[in-house]
Amino acid sequence: MKRLKLPVFVLSVLFLFTQSLFAATYKIDLDHTAVSFKVRHLLSNVQGHFKEFEGSFVYDPDHPETWKANTTIQVASIDTNVAQRDKHLRSPDFFDAEKYPTITFVSTGVTDMTPNSAKLNGMLTIHGVEKPVTLDLEILGVAKDPWGNTRAGFSATTKINRKDFGITWNKALEAGKVLVGDEVVITLEVEGLLQE
Repeated sequence: MKRLKLPVFVLSVLFLFTQSLFAATYKIDLDHTAVSFKVRHLLSNVQGHFKEFEGSFVYDPDHPETWKANTTIQVASIDTNVAQRDKHLRSPDFFDAEKYPTITFVSTGVTDMTPNSAKLNGMLTIHGVEKPVTLDLEILGVAKDPWGNTRAGFSATTKINRKDFGITWNKALEAGKVLVGDEVVITLEVEGLLQE
């Protein structure tokens, strides 16, 4: 049995090395990527986005075990098209941007893989609180742009409860209703540029 240990170890190393050869790293193209959200406000849905973020992902369609993704979002860049509301969202009532300046996502694995979709699992940190989330991915494919650059694209959505991240501010209304909903719908439109 002892004689088998070295060959098994060598095979394991070779397997990991081979898998790394398939990994293709893409840097998020800020000009073609959007990080948006939607939340209920009284009788309508307020939509907004973050203007400053960065990140990268590893993607190979034939080797989902190599997939990875990470992103960092600057909370102060929040924009709902109303300056006073944005100021309130940056305040300690909501994101507390001065104390918690970033939102981060780090993937932990991929499941339910099909040619056009997958579920990307990871850890989301907002307001200093880290929670597991699952992103529903639509795989848009890989292609070369007119300048010869290889690009990969995805759409992703998930829903979170803001109270799970310690963001609890609200105002009570008549009949037991509240001003701001708890559920937040997050939508990502991502295009990445292959790094050589």
